[in-house]
Amino acid sequence: MKIYKVGGAVRDRLLGLPVKDTDWVVVGATPEEMIANGYQQVGRDFPVFLHPETKQEYALARTERKTAPGYKGFRVHAAPDVTLEDDLIRRDLTINAMAETPDGELIDPFGGAGDIRIRQLRHVSPAFAEDPVRILRVARFAARFVPLGFQVAPETIRLMRDMVEAGEVDALVPERVWTELVRSLAETQPSQFFEVLRSCRALAVLFPEIDRLFGVPQPRQHHPEIDSGIHVLQVLDHAATLTDDLRVRFAALVHDLGKAETPADEWPRHMSHEEKSVELIRSLCRRMRAPNEYRDLAILAARYHTRCHRAAELRPGTLLETLESLDAFRRPERLEQFLITCEADSTSRPGFEDKGYPQADIFRNALQAARDIDTSVLIDEGYEGERLAAELKRRRIAAIAAL
Repeated sequence: MKIYKVGGAVRDRLLGLPVKDTDWVVVGATPEEMIANGYQQVGRDFPVFLHPETKQEYALARTERKTAPGYKGFRVHAAPDVTLEDDLIRRDLTINAMAETPDGELIDPFGGAGDIRIRQLRHVSPAFAEDPVRILRVARFAARFVPLGFQVAPETIRLMRDMVEAGEVDALVPERVWTELVRSLAETQPSQFFEVLRSCRALAVLFPEIDRLFGVPQPRQHHPEIDSGIHVLQVLDHAATLTDDLRVRFAALVHDLGKAETPADEWPRHMSHEEKSVELIRSLCRRMRAPNEYRDLAILAARYHTRCHRAAELRPGTLLETLESLDAFRRPERLEQFLITCEADSTSRPGFEDKGYPQADIFRNALQAARDIDTSVLIDEGYEGERLAAELKRRRIAAIAAL
């Protein structure tokens, strides 16, 4: 029995990054031996065991053979005769196909260390094409490592494009796509997830609502970047600098989907794109089976972001109505999520980065002024029922107007 550290722990050590999780591969052992040594088996599809003390995962070295389309069509073989190189060659990228011995010796049969030096994300072998999830993983690794100077190797892009054309991506289930999307939103430069998917033509298959934005122009005076697809990716990356909240980052990504629905003869204006965006968000989230908290914030951002941008022009009654629609009185944290999304939209545009976003304080101050109206005082004054609701609204509007 020989035990090796593998995968991301080896990669991140070579990159000088903090090692968060450590994976181990065991060569030359049987499940019975692992259990006899105190390990607890947890894997169903292939033998994975928990260390008796650290509870870290130890997987028996294994090979995989493609038996059907999609990412579940594999037969796994784990046995004592499977070598470390047999196990590593089935991995996705060379930088993830390295191992270390217990004394720190690097085992690198596929040139992962060299690809780290030249900053390449390159597939290990043609077997990469057997699993469409790897397309999503490469896109996610791009979102993490492009800020460090990495690029996806051209031959890997070509291979992924061949996989898309062969229909492999069609076999991905929505839950897995959503999982990789959310993971990509947490990365340093999440726009790269979508850039890579677009470069291999998978974006049009998986996220057609986003893909259709590219090539759709916007008014130059408001959007120097012009292209709607470029705009939403800029907003996404800027949101990533403002917050770690993945719901906000998702709302930033999809807030302008409706611009893809504007007839070409109306370009570059996009009348009523807000409500068109709402319907597309509903459709996308239903297809991806996204959690309600992601969908609901995204819908609010799509519907009201242009109103927020015009906060200084809004009538007090409209400000109050918007706060009520955002459920800001019961959920002030949602208002903050909404305002960060709007700020990302406004200040991500070239030339607008340093202009600030005073509109957010207008909404915050309006909420505070409205909340300062004490309902109990109105009740003491004899208001009740519909009269109470009407008077509360009147005084809230007056308080906002007095700001």
